[in-house]
Amino acid sequence: MPIQAHAAHHPDKPALIFEPSGAVVSYRSLEENAARLANLLRAEGLKRGDHIALLMENHPRFLEVVLAALRSGLYVTAINRYLPGPDAAYILTDCEAQALVASPKLAAVAEEAVRSAPRCRIRLMVDEASGVFSSYERAIAAYPADPPPAAAGDTMLYSSGTTGRPKGIKRALAQGVYGQGANAPPTAAHYGFDAQTVYLSPAPLYHAAPLGFVLATLVQGGSVVVMEKFDPLEALELVDRHKVTHSQWVPTMFVRMLKLTEAERSRYDLSSHRCAIHAAAPCPVGVKQQMIAWWGPILEEYYASTERIGSTRINSAEWLAHPGSVGRAGGEAKIHICDETGRELPIGETGIIYFEQPGLLFTYHNDTDKTASSRHPQHANWATVGDIGRLDEEGYLYLTDRLSFMIISGGVNIYPQAIEDALIMHPAVQDVAVIGVPNAEMGEEVKAVVELRPDVQPAEELARELLDFVRSRVARYAAPRSLDFVDQLPRLPTGKLYKKSLRDRYWPAGGQASLSG
Repeated sequence: MPIQAHAAHHPDKPALIFEPSGAVVSYRSLEENAARLANLLRAEGLKRGDHIALLMENHPRFLEVVLAALRSGLYVTAINRYLPGPDAAYILTDCEAQALVASPKLAAVAEEAVRSAPRCRIRLMVDEASGVFSSYERAIAAYPADPPPAAAGDTMLYSSGTTGRPKGIKRALAQGVYGQGANAPPTAAHYGFDAQTVYLSPAPLYHAAPLGFVLATLVQGGSVVVMEKFDPLEALELVDRHKVTHSQWVPTMFVRMLKLTEAERSRYDLSSHRCAIHAAAPCPVGVKQQMIAWWGPILEEYYASTERIGSTRINSAEWLAHPGSVGRAGGEAKIHICDETGRELPIGETGIIYFEQPGLLFTYHNDTDKTASSRHPQHANWATVGDIGRLDEEGYLYLTDRLSFMIISGGVNIYPQAIEDALIMHPAVQDVAVIGVPNAEMGEEVKAVVELRPDVQPAEELARELLDFVRSRVARYAAPRSLDFVDQLPRLPTGKLYKKSLRDRYWPAGGQASLSG
């Protein structure tokens, strides 16, 4: 059912609840404002296939901007709110947006971005006007709330740029109307989303997965509780207070909740919570075992990408029988594991993960070389995002790491993920990254970079303890040769680690730090 139907049937029902501010957006407000903005964009001459962008935090007007585009046959690019001005300007220019909607909190970045984007002629700011931006509220008030002619648009989000410059991920626009039939978000049926769903969204809305699940909830007529910023204890309190039924997480959020004291973890009633979805990064086996023991068999894991080349799914019961797996391929997709020449490898061997689907419609915007490199050399409908893994005899997929994160030391391939999974289990560790650093003899050597818990102080003795801890849990050749402490790792709010930034600290210009993917 499209969102306008929910607005007609229960107009005052909360569509979005923002915490901790307490701002509530009703279905009537969401529908009317999305329609007004869609009518404004149409009056300004935007047509099917054109682009708009938004740059804002988890704000009450975020979803109405997205929905205005999706119902108008437009592409919408949500820009990472944590980017500095030059990077935001690059995306705004590259996506060819004709309109930008921004928030006052990000006014300085937005002003810098539009100065470099002359095609962006419509500049609106919510809450209050600033600089070259006009008032969003006054602008849309001049247009009717009647739904304009409907056409299906799509998101064109940018890769997180953890290993190189972000790339816009673009798909051909579908026929029909957004939210109906084949254009409805596909997650609802599998995870039991319906009009009674209360979905907790603890992550930034500019990212593909949180945005997709929020839209799936709205299409079904449920309510979304949006955390303006993730906090582990507040997340548990919100599940209790709002009687949350569904949620989605990344593994770093699990780690931070597990680091809470037993008294803090048991303070809230989580009995309403029946489906906890997680993805975005491999979850350490020990972490997931602890989460299932705490929350029960409600964890649902999937593996996918913004490129939508294919996906896998696995529930708690399957995972307990196949620990470490991210599941089997869903829908019509098939998984192939290949070496770097494209040769398909036998079951159990590790290689590049390709998904085969009947139709591959995505491209990397303005980058034909990167688009071509994502396709299999012999099969045009096999695609990869550069992840490494293996299949077992039953078709379950196990992720190893990103190809671009691989460390080659003395000719041996070392994947950091297993080392990171081991170190994160130490009680003093808050977060960890493992990278390759220069070694004159071996080419690279393994280094661990550790963020400690707030109540733990770095010390040489602790560094030795952590190195001994990980050496007892990984192969000898993969054990870190050294360990550094940092105040905070450059992890994106989506859970992804910005390893390029980390490697740049250790590699001279022109060395491995120039790798991109």
